[in-house]
Amino acid sequence: MKPLVTAETQKKMEEISIKNQCTERDLIDRAAKGLFSAYDWRSPALIVCGSGNNASDGYALALLLRAARIDCHILCLTEKATEAGKELLAECKAAGIPIFFYDEAFSLSPYEEIVDCMLGIGFSGKLRSPFLEMIAKINASGKPVISADINSGLASDSGQGKDAIRSDLTVTFGERKAGLYLADGRDLVGRVECIDIGLERASFRLALAEAEDFSDLLKARKHNSHKGDYGYVSIFGGSAEYAGAIKLANLALSALRSGCGVSRLILPASLAGSVSPYLLESTLCLLPDKDGHALFDEEKLAAALARQKALAIGMGWGKSPENKKILTWVLEHLEIPLVIDADGLNTLAELDEALLASYRGQVILTPHAKEFERLTKIPMGEILQTPLEIATNYAKRTGAILLLKGATTIVTDGENTRLVARGCPGMATAGSGDVLSGILAGLLGYLPPELHTVSFGAYLAGVAGELAEAEVGSVSMTSSDTVRKIPQAISLFLPKT
Repeated sequence: MKPLVTAETQKKMEEISIKNQCTERDLIDRAAKGLFSAYDWRSPALIVCGSGNNASDGYALALLLRAARIDCHILCLTEKATEAGKELLAECKAAGIPIFFYDEAFSLSPYEEIVDCMLGIGFSGKLRSPFLEMIAKINASGKPVISADINSGLASDSGQGKDAIRSDLTVTFGERKAGLYLADGRDLVGRVECIDIGLERASFRLALAEAEDFSDLLKARKHNSHKGDYGYVSIFGGSAEYAGAIKLANLALSALRSGCGVSRLILPASLAGSVSPYLLESTLCLLPDKDGHALFDEEKLAAALARQKALAIGMGWGKSPENKKILTWVLEHLEIPLVIDADGLNTLAELDEALLASYRGQVILTPHAKEFERLTKIPMGEILQTPLEIATNYAKRTGAILLLKGATTIVTDGENTRLVARGCPGMATAGSGDVLSGILAGLLGYLPPELHTVSFGAYLAGVAGELAEAEVGSVSMTSSDTVRKIPQAISLFLPKT
């Protein structure tokens, strides 16, 4: 896994380093050397600078390029500069490096590459002139773009920044910034190089999940084993309004493809005729219903969930007053790992949070941002601006493992957080969340209900989606395509024989 930092953590690391072991100029020179060594430079290069520490890195880079006999020019968007920046800019002038100040008519066409040193990790909010105009101009230029530390206009902690710089390479200093992988960062950031500039290393409490993290999670299966060794899991979903029987069957199949021994689909009885033809390997358990919605029947519910190793609940439930009774009973009586998704989350949002916190087993919640708004009562806009903080606080308060879905998935247990930057645009289709819930239920049939397992479930779903998109394309892809690719994705993590 790759450690990640927030802006606050990065600044603290820099402050500690300057206090204990080096000067600000030392850090700037190390950053510039990292930038210089990370790219195969061609002449002439343009370094576009703002007023903060990023600009200082750009000025120091210009001096290195000049010393290497690589032509470079500096474009300043403002006359403001830090004290270190003023000193470095003076050195650039003395070295004969051409320096320009922002002009709308300034042409980018003479340059082989553009270095983005405009805005750093302290940026948040909306871009203002002339940064907004300059970033748009650079993005439209077609030139290779190298960003220093983080893409200008991209929020370091949230990845928000639809108008930010689009980079071919981002050279980040100390540790990778979370925003490089979240939200708009997934679309705007190209290759990332992380340069050690001598800062104190960050902890692994916040990290980017990688394939090798899960290399020893799945074990070789013994010949002398049976389905009970890999867990009986249940998936409780469906209602008259739910979009399709095939998707319900896909839920159960996702669990089986993920390795559990038996997958049981619990449904309102009136849906049996439509779902049964698609339910080939899974078993079916029917509950009494009214108008296509399951009714709360404690005896039948207890019987349906007896001997189960894990339960995923709420997918396609729709709206029914019975849902609150069912979910309340589940939270009060079960102890098994419990995945709550979709309408189950909307139902949970109507219950007392204390009920969730008192659950005797491990709850895994899988909301997207709107569902998380309903759970937390925090506006979605605020969640998108500070997703890591809000997600971590909620998980810590409730004891749940939270899987917050997005372009990059945030998985946190309140103490440790993993970002899962796998998946593809083709997964923006109905049923993808259901497939994820099925995968999680399947894994929880035989793996421990902890952060590592849930992170693997998100990673596995993303890889399966990518494999499906490579075959059918992002436009025509359906969630069924992802289900078909689960075995191939699983095979990447099986022990080599």
